[in-house]
Amino acid sequence: MKAVILAGGRGTRLSEETQLKPKPLVEAKGKPLLWHIMKNFSRYEINEFIILSGYKGQQIREYFANFWLHQSDLTFDLATSNQEIHEVRSLPWKVTVLDTGVNTNTGERIARLKGLLNDDFLLTYGDGISDVDIQKLIATHQNSSNLVTLTAVQPPARFGALNLRANQVLNFQEKPSGEGGWINGGFFVFSPKAFEFFLSDTPSFEIDVLPKIASNGKLGAYRHSGYWQPVDTIRDLERLEEAIESGALPWI
Repeated sequence: MKAVILAGGRGTRLSEETQLKPKPLVEAKGKPLLWHIMKNFSRYEINEFIILSGYKGQQIREYFANFWLHQSDLTFDLATSNQEIHEVRSLPWKVTVLDTGVNTNTGERIARLKGLLNDDFLLTYGDGISDVDIQKLIATHQNSSNLVTLTAVQPPARFGALNLRANQVLNFQEKPSGEGGWINGGFFVFSPKAFEFFLSDTPSFEIDVLPKIASNGKLGAYRHSGYWQPVDTIRDLERLEEAIESGALPWI
């Protein structure tokens, strides 16, 4: 099964980093967000990827074009311009990068895959890091009649909580495990039959397509209670790097 990664947005809320590079290439502890996402897929033998690029998409092409260089031990002889490769730490990935435009919305980017993918495929965003069990996600989808199955997560609390009794504060809870509600965690299994819900002018996958699929009773959910971190701000990036340092990501 192929994995499609939406990687064309401008990432304006992370403008400190994205003025110079596309958001999926923003680094967490020396590795791009895109690498972290692909490494989790690869844990489940998902090694064929389609990157839907847009904003500064040429940098994503250059990243993969020079990927072997970044993974190798090399000696450069600057006097003769010769180079010697000692070891290449290769990965079994096959990557296709498609230009879907700079100002294109998510629905329009995905719609461009119609006719290119005739089997079920995985879909995610280039700025969300998770250890979601891809095999269980796929199994949940395949054991249903749904056109799309999303990963439901409980978002990490952004603020500490107060335990109150009447007008008295009993104690503080610094980091509640979740805020109670389940939200769209951004990892999908997608049937090509779902393209029927994409109109020629569909601007948003999340606003215009998913609600229609849900109203037709064809949107399933796989509940993930493990690690999940969207990277929208510098603070989110810091949280991700803290998780990497703590050993929370199984592919590190």
